[in-house]
Amino acid sequence: MDVRTLMRRSAQFYADREAVVHRDRRLTFAEAWTRGIRMANGLIAMGLQKGDRVASLEDNRLEAADLFLGAAIAGLVRVPLYPRNSREAHHHMAGHTGARVLIVDERYLGEVEGLDRELPALERIFVRDGGYEAWLAAQSEIDPEVPIDPEDNYIIRHTGGTTGKSKGVAYTHRAWLAAGRDWFYLYPPVEPGDKCLHVGPISHGSGYLFVPIWMGGGSNVLVDRFDAAETVEIMEKEPIGYMFMVPTMLNVINQLPGIRQRDWSKMKCMLVSAAPIADDTALKAREIFGDALFQGYGQTEVLPVAMMGPRQWFASDVPGSQPLRACGMPLPFAQLEIWDENDRPVPVGEAGEIVAKTDGQMKEFWNNPEATAQRIVRGWVKTGDIGRLDRNGYLYMLDRADDMIISGGYNIWPAELENVITDHPDVVECAVFGVPHERWGETPCAHVTVRAGAAVTEAEIAELCAERLGSYKKPGKVVVSTEALPKTPVGKIKRRALRDPYWAGRDRRVSGA
Repeated sequence: MDVRTLMRRSAQFYADREAVVHRDRRLTFAEAWTRGIRMANGLIAMGLQKGDRVASLEDNRLEAADLFLGAAIAGLVRVPLYPRNSREAHHHMAGHTGARVLIVDERYLGEVEGLDRELPALERIFVRDGGYEAWLAAQSEIDPEVPIDPEDNYIIRHTGGTTGKSKGVAYTHRAWLAAGRDWFYLYPPVEPGDKCLHVGPISHGSGYLFVPIWMGGGSNVLVDRFDAAETVEIMEKEPIGYMFMVPTMLNVINQLPGIRQRDWSKMKCMLVSAAPIADDTALKAREIFGDALFQGYGQTEVLPVAMMGPRQWFASDVPGSQPLRACGMPLPFAQLEIWDENDRPVPVGEAGEIVAKTDGQMKEFWNNPEATAQRIVRGWVKTGDIGRLDRNGYLYMLDRADDMIISGGYNIWPAELENVITDHPDVVECAVFGVPHERWGETPCAHVTVRAGAAVTEAEIAELCAERLGSYKKPGKVVVSTEALPKTPVGKIKRRALRDPYWAGRDRRVSGA
């Protein structure tokens, strides 16, 4: 099976149903599919052939759906670029994948202008400007009927690039469909007419929901920027049944006045993923949205790995487990183990690196066999995340391996402190990371955002951690502010951007005691 063929089937059977929405623009399945065919033929007319890569830099709009559909119809491989990334990052992503065409929303042209003169393979930058609709309408609406094999490449997504340049993660059609199947395995079934809100870009994590919703006859509602108040209005007005939310977004929505008085009866599934969630954020969200919260764990290289619905997540009496602190339970079609430093499984309950196998895992790092060999060992994908599995199958992500703080010989995971600090009623968000310390080598540093007017002191935060976790884990430095923490385009806190200034001038991010 391939993505194009299954999406074409839904376009036939749900032709008159609503398929894609952006603001006041709405398309039926038939209209959206026709636009996709026109986009496919427009790309083919540019000289692109099956398997060629086409990069894109765009917001969540109907035009993004045109490319989502059109690339699949033409058998092309999408390479999503990320708005607000550096020009260097755009150059790298488009360059090392050999993209022949780059499609860019007019507002982002300044970020990529001239790349076609710098990259040998990039033949054209196609700008979506005021003439786009006329161009699209001029293309043929006859399906090009490109032959597609399930093992053909479908998309190349990029890792976050936290260590060195980001790597291209190649998915086949078969793997992309398997990932979508597994994401939705535990969710309430998608029914024709259900609506899915894409607050995050469909080029990122939210994009995994697009195809399953389409295949079930649902409507994909696109939002081009996250504004908490506007998002909540859309969620209630449409009304939304499914959505993907990163914890920082959910935390902001939880704080909105009147949020508990709104009608959330149509909400079936709010997936919270992409970063650890604080206990307080999860509990408040459950009070607001009821038993619609799901938490999942995975990463670009292998997903989804673990999932849990509200009954597993908020279970109050599971001897041997702390469900609220878990990030999921192994999915039926996923294999999950915890390995030691010698790539061997550890006993249940012990910490180590999370490794996994799924039908939806990456095929390879694009044009990087050395990195592929390091990450895929005996068919298992090494995540670089430190975690443990308990006797009941709950998975706990302790932290990224390279984020671990070693203070006076003790291993300290930032997520432990972040969970405690965000339990404080006046704390909005926080990030913890290691900074140099003359005696202990390094010590935890907490950057904390509090509510305007709150009288929260550095000593109060440190003492809270000492009481809950022990004195050796309390932060040696606390920075309290009402300013929001810096975030990536998809809402993840930029822990590294906060941490790096403390290590300026040092050869490595390790400080001897």
